[in-house]
Amino acid sequence: MAVFSDSHGRLTFAFQALRSAGPVDLILHAGDHCSDGLKLGAETGIAVKAVRGNCDYGLDGLAEEIVELSGRRILLTHGHLAGVKQPSSRGNLLAAARENGVEAVVFGHTHVAVAEHEGGVLLFNPGSIARPLDQERPSYGILEITGEGIIPYICRI
Repeated sequence: MAVFSDSHGRLTFAFQALRSAGPVDLILHAGDHCSDGLKLGAETGIAVKAVRGNCDYGLDGLAEEIVELSGRRILLTHGHLAGVKQPSSRGNLLAAARENGVEAVVFGHTHVAVAEHEGGVLLFNPGSIARPLDQERPSYGILEITGEGIIPYICRI
């Protein structure tokens, strides 16, 4: 599955990412212009799960969603409600993971890519496909579900 966040209305790199990613069965969009995720799905025919971020003013939709695939549970959230820009946010994300019985938390908001395992939970932020803060190149993620678990990849355009 392809994972995007913080697209902010700019989809050029997201479409480029989908072309280079190979076969994708699902798009996750972790907010800030969650409607961009829906546009990607509409134009590619790929199923989409998208949640609202702090810049998705007045839009309907969920702030968090549990995504179940091949027996694996993932919490999809933007992360602003968990305070992911604060040092203590890891604890908030891990608590949310335990509370929801998930093995991965996909989030955005920071515009910085992260793929780390902590306390048995994958914390995965694809960074920003439009406005990266960790490098000059936009980033997105790929999550591969296998019999052993969820394998994360951070990709750059």
